Amino acid sequence: MDFLINLLVSAGVLMLLAYIMPQVHIKSFWTALWVAFLIGILNATIGLLLRFPLNLVTLFFLQFVVRLVVTAIIIKLVDKLLKNFEVKGFWPALVIAIALAIASTLIERNDDEYDSAEYQQTSLVQTSAQPLLS
Repeated sequence: MDFLINLLVSAGVLMLLAYIMPQVHIKSFWTALWVAFLIGILNATIGLLLRFPLNLVTLFFLQFVVRLVVTAIIIKLVDKLLKNFEVKGFWPALVIAIALAIASTLIERNDDEYDSAEYQQTSLVQTSAQPLLS
């Protein structure tokens, strides 16, 4: 379920950036959904292979910067793979990578807060039920 939410939010962010930035063109929301899916899959496979040696070079001090640059490279790769998605230049791809990272972080943070509140509520129910069972 988290994957689907992240995918939909990423597609929405891509559509928003395509509306705001003249260097980014996306034909439709379905194309944005497909682009978000490809970015996610390629980031998990090729991105991992690219990030590891780059992080070794930077001694893992610039891990976040390396992740953004690799995501921007993958966005440019998806640009070359799909004809309905176009990003003119590397800087707009980097802006998209930053926006996707921010959106993903906000989703994860919100999900963590929800899980924490749910855990507290369940533990409260368990502690209040224990004296009754003893």
